Amino acid sequence: MLNFLSPGNLFVFFNKINKLITKILLPLAIVSLVFSLFLSPPDYIQGDSVRIMYVHVPSSWIALACFSLIGFLTIFNFLFKFKNSILIYKSLAPIGMSFCLISIVTGAIWGQPTWGTFWAWDARLTSMLILLVFYILFIFSYKFIQNQNLSSKICATLAALGIVNIFIVKYSVDFWSTLHQTSSVKILGDTSIDKSMLVPLTLMLLVFLVYCALIFLMKYRAEIIRMKKKGLKRL
Repeated sequence: MLNFLSPGNLFVFFNKINKLITKILLPLAIVSLVFSLFLSPPDYIQGDSVRIMYVHVPSSWIALACFSLIGFLTIFNFLFKFKNSILIYKSLAPIGMSFCLISIVTGAIWGQPTWGTFWAWDARLTSMLILLVFYILFIFSYKFIQNQNLSSKICATLAALGIVNIFIVKYSVDFWSTLHQTSSVKILGDTSIDKSMLVPLTLMLLVFLVYCALIFLMKYRAEIIRMKKKGLKRL
């Protein structure tokens, strides 16, 4: 299993699936936009501004998922010295940070017509902003700290603290009174959002996930090429 996860084997595997991803991305994006912009109904209170949800919500989920995976990989590498995880979390971190920023910006745009303000220091908004700070500090740590042992320790510490913050983001609406409503989409429970909105939301999530996969493959291959150019057989 670990042999399959070596950089060389993953490089070959990722090359094989890259073409498939590029073929399905555009048709899936077109279908998703048609559902999101034209076929889904406006909200009876928010009107057409609710369509921001189809970008904001998947971006938030991806930002949380990326940092969760980064946290696992960072701590795993720190404990077991599985060096390939460094390449993976270096490829994931910019993606997660980008979607975290998109989540905050679209949330602010959505907040103006819904709440009457672009920003409020409630628990979920603040914890998402803190997550963005963790992303920035994490990327700075592996980019600008030359000592790899020190960099790994700092990244592992940031990852552990960031995972704690992810739980705060997730359960902030349950712990405190916030502007955000409680979760409408639940994996283990009843989903309160109507199917006419759930379908385009799911489609947009798939589009973003496929796009993330494409960017990840490009970043990962770039990291492998950079490593080989430096003449390093291993990290």
